[in-house]
Amino acid sequence: MALVLTTTEEGDCLVAAMQQAGPGAPASVEFAAEDLASGSLQEAGIIRVDRLSTLPTSALAPVACGSLSESKLREVLKRWNAVSVRAFSKRFHAAQMPADQASVPFVAGSTTVPYAGRVFTEEEVEAAVGTTLDFWLTLGPEGEAFEKELAALLGVKHSLLVNSGSSANLVALSALTTHKLPAHKRLQPGDEIITCAAGFPTTVAPILQNGMVPVFVDNSPVTGNALVEQFEAAFVPGKTKAVMLAHALGNPFDVAAVMEFCRKHDLWLVEDNCDALGCTYSMPKERANALGFTENSPGIPGSDSHITRYTGTWGDLSTQSFYPPHHLTMGEGGAVNIVHRPPLKSYAESFRDWGRDCWCPSGKDNTCNKRFCWQLGELPEGYDHKYIYSHLGYNLKPLDPQAAIGRCQLRKLPAFIEARKQNWDTLRAGLADLEEFFEFSLPTHATGWSRAGFSWDATGCSTDCSWFGFMLRVRPSAPFTHSQLGRHLDEHKIGNRMLFGGNLLRQPVFIQLRKDRPESFRVIGDTPGADAIMNTALFLGTYPGLTEAMLQYEVDVLHSYVRSTVR
Repeated sequence: MALVLTTTEEGDCLVAAMQQAGPGAPASVEFAAEDLASGSLQEAGIIRVDRLSTLPTSALAPVACGSLSESKLREVLKRWNAVSVRAFSKRFHAAQMPADQASVPFVAGSTTVPYAGRVFTEEEVEAAVGTTLDFWLTLGPEGEAFEKELAALLGVKHSLLVNSGSSANLVALSALTTHKLPAHKRLQPGDEIITCAAGFPTTVAPILQNGMVPVFVDNSPVTGNALVEQFEAAFVPGKTKAVMLAHALGNPFDVAAVMEFCRKHDLWLVEDNCDALGCTYSMPKERANALGFTENSPGIPGSDSHITRYTGTWGDLSTQSFYPPHHLTMGEGGAVNIVHRPPLKSYAESFRDWGRDCWCPSGKDNTCNKRFCWQLGELPEGYDHKYIYSHLGYNLKPLDPQAAIGRCQLRKLPAFIEARKQNWDTLRAGLADLEEFFEFSLPTHATGWSRAGFSWDATGCSTDCSWFGFMLRVRPSAPFTHSQLGRHLDEHKIGNRMLFGGNLLRQPVFIQLRKDRPESFRVIGDTPGADAIMNTALFLGTYPGLTEAMLQYEVDVLHSYVRSTVR
């Protein structure tokens, strides 16, 4: 039998093989008699979309034919598209598969070992192309679904998609400047925000972009995170309004101490979680309860003695990045997480969406049922709510096909996280005999490492890191510098990076800012820790695309290089 799906402009027919209803065949679509728009076929069956072909109408004369309704034709063509997209992706995107599905052979010294990259299967490609067929494009149903799924995973009130992690930081901090907040909580120009000296610039940039003053404390070279013991020296009553920190390289900062400082002084906490999706922080129940936390994050096993939550779920707002090196990717993209104060969603959404007061999503009107009944500012009563602006905002939304990709990635996130942990462990064990030349990172609250695991300090707090990278610091006594090491690794096709901007205070932009507006930021003492990170640290990849052969090659090259420099 054959089934005519539609007639082309050239007079040809798109034809599918059809079989009676029964055991499903690969890439098939079931249909019923009511799905037939015309023709003699009256029984339900299965269309084999992997056997579609185009034939002249005359070739079908002896064959019993029917045509499908528009809705069923739409389904069949989308399924047919998915078959070809999956075949294409398997053939031409094999190098981006997760390590346990790798089909491209690794050739030491010839194949590049990236520090990070996209890891995906044909599922993401199908989702992106399938969503594009509908050509909605702007943030829509896929975005709404992703926001709900991410919020449910983390256990936060809301997640709001934006077009990058940097935009997420900008939106999160801007949301706290709204006039809709109580005066004593509203961030205004001249207010001070505590942050740390070493890291990525867009953790700090929103503070200056909003006219506020970043106050820099030093970093611990061991963890990469802020020295919380300097916070009291940084605090100025009436001027300090918030703390904004990143969990460095997938290593949570000292959440317990930071939260206690913020609670003591009634400060906002914005967690830059861009490098740390899937990390957890655990503290004794009594200490967590005193901070207002009584439950674990969803999906984390309970404990009689501790509260364990994902990073990005402790502060007031947190941010994510979905740029390719990160824990999941949409190509570009990011999110703002509203942890426990629902009104912050509408403020953040306003700054993301042009500054408008209306909360209707794109393509929808009058969800408040009083679109022409508002009177705000000095506008006339009844002015269209879709064009009322309460803030000076931006347009920072991603596209809906990106969200479709993200939903596929989100389902793979647990495996991605586990791979990052295993890859870090593999590198740490493989380089353990080079401690004479390198200092290695430790998770916050860890006091030491052995092949059996970490030892922990007396606070009762601990961390479980979803590592963004494997950082090592070249000891001052080593016969090479971190720059020389980085160049050698690069020559051997091993991707590596220094810890982002190093000590940001040494960057040209801050040198110039100090000259132009010395009052625009403050520094607490010297920053020897941030300088040590700048002068000695680099990191290798831990991302899920790294195979055992790649990791072993990295270990071998490092050993070889160290041996070659020892005289």
